Amino acid sequence: MEMFHISDIISILGLPHPTLGQTSYYIPCPCCDKEPHKKHLNINVKKDVFRCPRCGVSGGIFDLYSLFTGVPRDKVLIALTERLGTPTRVNRPKVKIEKHVPSVAICECPITDVESRHATYSALLAKLSLAKDHKENLLNRGLTESDIERLGYKTTPIVGMASLAKQLQSDGLYLAGVPGFYRTESSEWTFVKEKRGILIPVRDTNGLIQGLQIRRDNVQKRKFRWISSTEQKDGCKAEGWTHLAGKVTPQIILTEGPMKADVIHALSGFTVLAVPGVNTLTHLKLTLDKLRSQGVINIKTAFDMDFSTNIHVQNGFNNLLTLLDDMGFRFGTYVWDPRYKGLDDYIWAQKK
Repeated sequence: MEMFHISDIISILGLPHPTLGQTSYYIPCPCCDKEPHKKHLNINVKKDVFRCPRCGVSGGIFDLYSLFTGVPRDKVLIALTERLGTPTRVNRPKVKIEKHVPSVAICECPITDVESRHATYSALLAKLSLAKDHKENLLNRGLTESDIERLGYKTTPIVGMASLAKQLQSDGLYLAGVPGFYRTESSEWTFVKEKRGILIPVRDTNGLIQGLQIRRDNVQKRKFRWISSTEQKDGCKAEGWTHLAGKVTPQIILTEGPMKADVIHALSGFTVLAVPGVNTLTHLKLTLDKLRSQGVINIKTAFDMDFSTNIHVQNGFNNLLTLLDDMGFRFGTYVWDPRYKGLDDYIWAQKK
């Protein structure tokens, strides 16, 4: 059998090649990626196929050549033969049929830019409501109704995930590369179904929604978790983003959890930066670099009072202090009445 391979097409089109050992990788999509750093077009050199989960363009070798050159698909073979000569003759080996069904590798999307995520998440939250019991929970933490509306907290959707995704698509919003969205077996976009809880927008230093956390009802372990669609078709994993509550000031408070940061800021007016956990500091250095360039010089840590008795939390806290010291920040630690677990609890109790 005579055939071309997708690696031949990649070479003559001048497209990026995969790194050594990769069989599947992403490049900018000519249909929907308008900026060079955005990469949504997946090329699988092992299967000789490509696909963009964002705009839906897909196909094989001839389709890829046609996509980038504009040559009609039925003329591609002639064009390739003129450029590459007669295709290689390959004797396809006989394939032994195994009795078991091999597992299918799930292709996920690379995370899209924060502007696209913010637009999609903002539109999603606008279509959701906040349940009465969740509103009461937030009011009992010290937030006002105007705080709750400003922060954008909503109750997780229980049904109609595919309908929500369809509405967002019809509004011109992208779902590929946005954690929480993925395709079903019928290739329709949908949103993950989570336990009932409060959706918490996690914002960057510019106020853009990077991702969503959920505070789950009636659970003791992992009460707070990220909205993610990892291990789903065209899904996307969430990352351990930091969250900033308030405008950047020379001194900020550093705590754990975006909801806690929002409450402390609402009650005190202080600017508060939150990490997902004291042991998850991957994104913290990047954020602190930005904040330092914006004038932050002093940081006060305010983690829950159990950090002094939990060795795992204490080790993470020591790593955090080392990071602050290495970066040249002035820093200290707030302590308060240990009857109150968090600084948010303590401030609210004093206000009441």
